[in-house]
Amino acid sequence: MPPPMPFTVALIAALVKIALIVGYIMIAVPMAVWLERKLVADIQARIGPNRVGPFGLLQAFADGIKLLFKEAITPVEVDRLLYFAAPIVVMIPAFAVAAVVPFGPTLHAFGYDHKLVVADLPVGVLFVLAVTSLSVYGIVLSGWSSNSKYSLLGGLRSSAQMVSYELPMGLCAVAAVMIASWRFTEGHGFFSLSLAQIVDAQQGWFWNWTAFNWRFGFLGLLAGLIFFICGLAETNRAPFDLPEAESELVGGYHTEYTGMRFALFFLAEYAAMMNVAASTTVLFFGGWRAIYPDPFPAGSVLSVLHGVLWFGAKIWFIMAVYIWIRGTLPRLRYDQLMEFGWKRLIPASLGIVFVTAIVLTFVFPMRPPAFLIQAAQASTPAPPGNAPAGNAPPVNLPGGLLSGNTPGMGNAPAPNAPAANAPAGNLPAAVSPAGNAPGRTPAETPSVPANVPPPSNVPANAPVTTPHANSPAPSGGR
Repeated sequence: MPPPMPFTVALIAALVKIALIVGYIMIAVPMAVWLERKLVADIQARIGPNRVGPFGLLQAFADGIKLLFKEAITPVEVDRLLYFAAPIVVMIPAFAVAAVVPFGPTLHAFGYDHKLVVADLPVGVLFVLAVTSLSVYGIVLSGWSSNSKYSLLGGLRSSAQMVSYELPMGLCAVAAVMIASWRFTEGHGFFSLSLAQIVDAQQGWFWNWTAFNWRFGFLGLLAGLIFFICGLAETNRAPFDLPEAESELVGGYHTEYTGMRFALFFLAEYAAMMNVAASTTVLFFGGWRAIYPDPFPAGSVLSVLHGVLWFGAKIWFIMAVYIWIRGTLPRLRYDQLMEFGWKRLIPASLGIVFVTAIVLTFVFPMRPPAFLIQAAQASTPAPPGNAPAGNAPPVNLPGGLLSGNTPGMGNAPAPNAPAANAPAGNLPAAVSPAGNAPGRTPAETPSVPANVPPPSNVPANAPVTTPHANSPAPSGGR
């Protein structure tokens, strides 16, 4: 068991993980732009970027440098506070979601165990759903503050679109959590909404992943497909890119933005795409786990590199599917978008949750965790003497909880209990000292008359004195 991590070490580890995540996003976004331009060019039988750098790899970086030095034009009569705040509001959720996504196994280094996640929240699933829904505020604020009808219509479309597709997305996440909880039905521990714990529930071969879990049929795969479709609408990607439809709204909500303000919207869009890909991977496709059990020792550097590479491969595969859909499907009409969300996806996701609950209830009945069962047994009072109460089995209490100094509890008999139930040491059954009283021989212990009541208010550790046969009864004894 590793020692608890000091605050200084935990702070340094968190800062390193934050720097890695932010740096990766800042580099991965230009690479995602290059990948999209290349794949769409191949789909459309074009060449794509091939001038700046080998294979055009530096084209996206060159575009970023151009936007950095481009003049930023602010239209007249805009709401300046909201106009400048909108790109920042869009960016914050894109980076905040990455803080709770585990991107690799636990690393044992410098004598401590380091989880490859900035914050392993017990409500990680709720955090992802809540934070991703906040990005719509930046889009609505940009459309409202631009003082442009085209931008305003784009912002309103985006808000209605996100309201429609948040519901099935959340329901599919609930189905993923329910399917991942099957490993905890034997009572080995608590199951929470932590994304790291959901990944742990999918360990082993790929048929333990939520999407391919044969115990639930195709429910996990259908939930993953609907979750991914809703992610397309969440990130305003084709065929759900109505908030920025060029043929109708010029550029949509970011029509009046130029320079780096315009670049921030695209940076947030691609970062949101990667967050949706990461969330889909964690909830439905095993997270950082491979299609086979991890062959390397837990906590080793090889195990961490193996998990991080698998996690990155899954994310970029989903990103390629994003781009493939954009180059294949045409943009939907607005009425088709609303009808598909409310009349198709929401009933389908509700049905998945309902059937999953039935399977989980009748096939995998939940049991309390083992340590809660032990705690309940320890807190159950024992009956007097050695006789169990009613039909209940005797409870084996841990040592030291109820000692022999307490009369009438555990294995210590009460003063007036029959001596045959608990002989003391090697004495005959007729002699039974109470508490810590030393034993007497039969000759030293006279018999007690039947009409003499036991003494009252006797301390637990005090020896029991029995009166002589010829002694008068104490006053008030009748």
